[in-house]
Amino acid sequence: MSPSPPPTMKSLDALHNLPAVESGDADVKNVDDDGRERRTGTFLTASAHIITAVIGSGVLSLAWALAQLGWVAGTVILVTFAIVTYYTSTLLADCYRAPDPITGTRNYTYMGVVRAYLGGKKVQLCGLAQYGNLVGVTIGYTITASISLVAIGRANCFHKNGHGAKCSVSNYPYMAGFGLLQIFLSQISNIHELSFLSIIAAVMSFSYASIGIGLSIAKVASGKVGKTTLTGTVIGVDVTASDKVWKAFQSVGDIAFSYAFTTILIEIQDTLRSSPPENKVMKKASLIGVSTTTVFYILCGCIGYAAFGNIAPGDFLTDFGFYEPFWLVDFANICIAVHLIGAYQVYVQPFFQFVESKCNKKWPENIFINKEYLWKIPYLGKWRLSPFRLVWRTCYVILTTLIAMIFPFFNSILGLLGALAFWPLTVYFPVSMHMAQTKVKKYSGRWLALTLLVLVCLIVSALAAVGSIVGLIDNVKKYKPFKNID
Repeated sequence: MSPSPPPTMKSLDALHNLPAVESGDADVKNVDDDGRERRTGTFLTASAHIITAVIGSGVLSLAWALAQLGWVAGTVILVTFAIVTYYTSTLLADCYRAPDPITGTRNYTYMGVVRAYLGGKKVQLCGLAQYGNLVGVTIGYTITASISLVAIGRANCFHKNGHGAKCSVSNYPYMAGFGLLQIFLSQISNIHELSFLSIIAAVMSFSYASIGIGLSIAKVASGKVGKTTLTGTVIGVDVTASDKVWKAFQSVGDIAFSYAFTTILIEIQDTLRSSPPENKVMKKASLIGVSTTTVFYILCGCIGYAAFGNIAPGDFLTDFGFYEPFWLVDFANICIAVHLIGAYQVYVQPFFQFVESKCNKKWPENIFINKEYLWKIPYLGKWRLSPFRLVWRTCYVILTTLIAMIFPFFNSILGLLGALAFWPLTVYFPVSMHMAQTKVKKYSGRWLALTLLVLVCLIVSALAAVGSIVGLIDNVKKYKPFKNID
């Protein structure tokens, strides 16, 4: 292990946060217009990041969401959220540079963009919504990955002993294993170096979604399907009147959260090379990401609902909507776990960068915080390792893993966080910054249309949050700590 050339103490990440012309270890030809090492991201890598962030294992719960909403409302809401998300993502992509979307000054984070266009307390509101959501996602992904791995053991048990067998498998060893792997991957210095992981994760997400669709088609073809209706679950038959309302709101929140990739859009855009212009590449990547995921969402949701009807499970792979072929169900759950390994890093890296940049500014001359070493790892090449990153990121992963173990119902909290974060991060800030950037005249037709969009989405997010709170309360009541310990 040998120390890298002595860095200046102005930043933490030599690769992308430190101006290369200041560090003295890069040729001027290899830097971007902001003096930082030349970015290498492309349309492909941006699309992979978006798909990894958007197509989560929640795609397998969309059949349940449609069961609560019905054919008409469920499909309309899915498509509407897709259109709104794509539109606001194009507005946000134009705000990466300020004041001009092509020649303006770069902003490296979502908070930086809000600071450039809006300023004031809105910057802190943005940070609270964004980073609170990112931390929540990492905890939720730890739980979801362990559930998928547990489902593999249970599927094998059911295959061997029959579907009525009592197959109990503890989540905790799998959570611990997932956490250990994330400790290792968290030493990747920043999101710029995650392209390979995102591409693998994107392939995995397509794989398990396709398997879920295929198994649902087979169930429909067999004729053994559940009852479906235009309005979803039937009051007095499937649910009570109050349950119908709250679960419908919760379903809207789940759908909204499934499109919330704008949380990290600016951080993804900051990985792109400057030619062609970043905003144009990002818009194309957003279009591909949103349209591709919407097709998979509709297929999984609609075909899954057609297969299971109003009694659709929350997740038709881990909740055993299918038992056979068990090996295919096992493979799908492995794909979910692998996808979540990559998705965890895509979501956590912006939070790592936020904390580390704050520490760097506070203690710019501290060797422990700023010193980096080049370490050659067999088969993985050279990694830039930092003592501070090693300690702080390891502590973060351990803490979030412990929270996942203690509160296995945290996914219900995640739905609430998603509902709360959707409006400010996906709608309000992009629209407000667009109006500030283009100087939309107050009370003009465009101003009225954009304001109406913001207000409607606020109401929808509030209703979804209420539904998520009701669902969370129900899960807390059912919670039995450490019930899975054998």
